[in-house]
Amino acid sequence: MKDRRTDSFLRQEEVIARTTLSESTIRRRERAGTFPRRVMLGANSVAWYASDIDDWIADPMGYRVSGAA
Repeated sequence: MKDRRTDSFLRQEEVIARTTLSESTIRRRERAGTFPRRVMLGANSVAWYASDIDDWIADPMGYRVSGAA
C-alpha cells in the first residue's frame, strides 16, 4: 500500500496531457484495470494520484491496478 500523505493530485486535463490518451481511452482502460483509478474529490471533481500516473507512464503495457481481475 502506498503512503498517500505526500502524493499530489493531477486533474483530468493534466493526465490527458501527460499520457496523450483521450478521455474515453482513459475510462476504457480504467474499467479494464490497465490504468490508474480516478479519485472523486467532490460531486463534479476527479483527479488521479501523481505517483500512479508516473507508474503507468513508466510501464504502460505492464501496468495493472492492484486487485484488478
